[in-house]
Amino acid sequence: MSKLPRIASIALIVTAVAAGQALAHAHLKTSSPAEKASVISPGELDLTFTEELDLKFSGVKVTDPGKKDIKLGEAGLKDDGKVLTVPVPTTLAPGDYTVDWHVLSTDGHKTSGSYIFTVKP
Repeated sequence: MSKLPRIASIALIVTAVAAGQALAHAHLKTSSPAEKASVISPGELDLTFTEELDLKFSGVKVTDPGKKDIKLGEAGLKDDGKVLTVPVPTTLAPGDYTVDWHVLSTDGHKTSGSYIFTVKP
């Protein structure tokens, strides 16, 4: 086998392996409230991921417009472990809230992110 086809074959294999690993991570698919949404104070947050989650190593933190942490209820999973639900037991005042999340998929991959939603007056 000449060098060029061998190099092309190796590059193809490396690309396929890397793509497979990237697809195995739990990515945020949808959220409620949604990113940049303007809503009334939510009773809970629902974050839907592409993979099943390990609840023990997954969580959410919400901060108010003054960067103070909001007290949240105990997180849980639903819909085959792909939806992380977090109760919001208090009424949120109007303003922008930041949701910081981190999850561990059941296959052992960690991902994290954040988004902002607005509570309207």
